[in-house]
Amino acid sequence: MRVFVTGASGFIGSAVVTELIGAGHQVTGLARSPSAAARLSALGAQVAAASLSDLDALRAAAAASGGVIHLAYRHGDPAEVAAEADRAAIEALGDALAGSGRPLVVTSGTLVLPAGRVGTERDAANPGAPAATRVPGEQAALAAAGRGVRASVVRLAPCVHDAERRGFAGTLIDIAARTGVAGYLGDGSQRWPTLHRQDAARLYRLAVETAPAGLVLHGVAEQGVPLRSIAALIGDKLGLPVRQIPDADAGVHFGWLATLAGTDAPASSTVTQELLSWQPAHPGLLDDLRHGHFFEGIPVLARAQSEEARR
Repeated sequence: MRVFVTGASGFIGSAVVTELIGAGHQVTGLARSPSAAARLSALGAQVAAASLSDLDALRAAAAASGGVIHLAYRHGDPAEVAAEADRAAIEALGDALAGSGRPLVVTSGTLVLPAGRVGTERDAANPGAPAATRVPGEQAALAAAGRGVRASVVRLAPCVHDAERRGFAGTLIDIAARTGVAGYLGDGSQRWPTLHRQDAARLYRLAVETAPAGLVLHGVAEQGVPLRSIAALIGDKLGLPVRQIPDADAGVHFGWLATLAGTDAPASSTVTQELLSWQPAHPGLLDDLRHGHFFEGIPVLARAQSEEARR
């Protein structure tokens, strides 16, 4: 199958491209810059040079493909702008595939679910959830399933990790190095679902190959790792104190991550594993952290400042 992948040069997307090519598929990746195009070419993919806002280019690339995986998202934009761009892109991709029965796999996140209990694939997205901006995209994908598209949604765990320092765990490390404290809110029992990016890549491949229309999937390996456990490991690796951050200081300490740091959001992937015969097999988040590669490149100066902050 020729698969068109948006977000193909990113942290997760590049792993998806490699997984697809390794399984015998051909890949065309969306690239908005020469550097992104070069990364895709190095992976063995063809390049569609355009941005996510170029809806005509999206339709053309999707129409020329046997299926689409949509991973791109305009994270640097205001939330409402990013959500609208995502919805418009998904609708354009769905238009190109309408009536064909070809697959469209769209990305969302488990943080669209209500907090405080284990979320499942059968739970509806909650417009009041921390990742509510993903809800319009989910709705657009599921609407495409009613127009002759084999559309499915992958809700990714908020913490997708690998040997590289990326995602929320990487942000927590940077915050600790900057502030001199490995912090958590409340008692630190808030649970974050996690997923190794290689397991994510395999899930996307299985979804584009076999997922039925209208299916919601969960990209989750660990249902929930407590925030205090993550903070404790970060503190150990950086030689920093592990402390509760007062709620009043959450915004200053955690920045944009403050809301998520206070959210208990466990999620299950039992249905996904059964339906797609998908079994996460790579190390968990804490195992990756223990091996230390997340901490490469932390400036010595940051550590020295942290020592000063502890005195």
